[in-house]
Amino acid sequence: MAFTAGEEERALRAGGFIHNPVLPGFHPDPCILRVGTDYYIATSTFEWYPGVRLHHSTDLVRWHPLGGILTECRLLDLRGVVDSGGVWAPDLSYVDGEFHLVYTDVASFGSGYWDSQNYLVTARDLAGPWSDPVPLHARGFDPSLFHDEDGRSWLLSMNADWRTGRNRFAGILIQEYDRATRTLVGPERLIFEGTPAGMTEGPRLYRRDGWYYLFTAEGGTSWPHQVTVARSRTLLGPYQVAPGGPLLTSAGRPDLALQKAGHGSLVCTPEGRWYLAHLVARPYSPLGPCVLGRETAIQRVTWDSAGWPRIDGGIPAETVPAPEAPTGSGPVEPASDHDDFDGATLGPEWSTLRRPATPDWVRLSVRPSYARIYGGQSPVGRQRPSLVARRVTARHCRLEATMEFHPRTFRQLAGVTAYYNTRNWHYAYLTLDDEGRRVLEVMSSDRGRRVQHTACRVDATAADRIRLRVEFDGPIVRFGYAFCPTGRPTPSADDWRDLPLELDATILSDEHAAETVDGEPTAWGFTGAFVGLWVQDLGGDGGFADFDSATYTVTEPGAGQPDQRLAVNRGSA
Repeated sequence: MAFTAGEEERALRAGGFIHNPVLPGFHPDPCILRVGTDYYIATSTFEWYPGVRLHHSTDLVRWHPLGGILTECRLLDLRGVVDSGGVWAPDLSYVDGEFHLVYTDVASFGSGYWDSQNYLVTARDLAGPWSDPVPLHARGFDPSLFHDEDGRSWLLSMNADWRTGRNRFAGILIQEYDRATRTLVGPERLIFEGTPAGMTEGPRLYRRDGWYYLFTAEGGTSWPHQVTVARSRTLLGPYQVAPGGPLLTSAGRPDLALQKAGHGSLVCTPEGRWYLAHLVARPYSPLGPCVLGRETAIQRVTWDSAGWPRIDGGIPAETVPAPEAPTGSGPVEPASDHDDFDGATLGPEWSTLRRPATPDWVRLSVRPSYARIYGGQSPVGRQRPSLVARRVTARHCRLEATMEFHPRTFRQLAGVTAYYNTRNWHYAYLTLDDEGRRVLEVMSSDRGRRVQHTACRVDATAADRIRLRVEFDGPIVRFGYAFCPTGRPTPSADDWRDLPLELDATILSDEHAAETVDGEPTAWGFTGAFVGLWVQDLGGDGGFADFDSATYTVTEPGAGQPDQRLAVNRGSA
């Protein structure tokens, strides 16, 4: 059902517009689902807990975080997983009063291989409890479930082919899934080999007016990304590709604010209007670094007279008419988000790296209104890091945190970070020097090359309590600090000091993180920038830091406007 000009005018007067991206920051590979009048979006989380991030809406305009589904090691074990491994492209469906989640856990990749096991978990309620994971297959990633009108269910995935000289994205596989026995049954079949765009993945199947519609992501997840549609009168094909080209793409349009458009998922409103949730990214310059990572947007879908889905212009729009006037008020992401750590668990805005926030290293009850974080491994450790972080959602933003930390050796560090992965980060921290003084220092890692910024060293011996700040100012990262005077736990504006260095924010981007040697990827960049609270105890001596509060603030004056200032002083060793 298309919107008329009158409906668009009424939507404009009522403020009923979807503003993209609806989920800013690292929220890739969206799967959208409607149950009754409730909409849900599930997104990839890769090496971050909780696995599979969820958002909820009742109007497609305002989305509220619900946290994640895979909250414990019983459901997901990320210890040792490579950067940009872990949870890829989840699919959330609902049938017979039960939610079904299928997802890929990628343990490693390289040299043409993917160690990608697919799992299924189910629950009557999104809050859980979720069943123990059922292993499905490891033949390819991006699984999805299609529940047909006859009551049968089918599992789809891409078909990975490791053999030299073969197409590594060798089409779309389908196999029946028996919901009663929770097993795959019958033969697997190849139903779609893709188009010349290549890299066919992300399959999702829909049924409408007697047709089976197969949606796939093609072209790779960067600039040539696209949503391809094919259809068939029968489930197993053959599938005919839409004659008008891709349903959605940003390819060849570097002028668009929303790039990398692809990997789509359909939803139909109760009134019969259709929308596509899909992946986008916002580069800092035309085809430049995407520090915010891959984000989620929503487009309106209409159907032409021949029964093919269409998106206006085939390109991603920043503003889209909503199906009805919004049911609430306020922005999707608050301009400022303050956390006093008063809850029994971390709020849904927080994520933790490679291990869930269990009481053995994150404690919220030892000291009222404090988060006590016990130190973990080094910045390159992949088993027990101690990083509590949240997504960077705007080009201009900052995280401030009040910390009490008393390191006993140089092996204990704690502070705030601007983080992408184990090889790319900036870090302002307190530690102990050889003279026994508590010092504030700054260190960076650029593709694994570690740099100590000696100009930023500050004697913090007299400060039992310090307020730290990490700030994104377009392509620049800055750190600041304020000592909290005795009797005044919160510093004033006059107490703040900026550290004398401007660091390169663009090393915290998908483009910079991806590395290739002799044509083979040795590192992928699939996530996005985070700001967070980081603690190391390299000697395993029980060191910890107490964080009294943390405040994330969006300071961006004009969302969506390209920032041209890309010349940055990376500092000196």
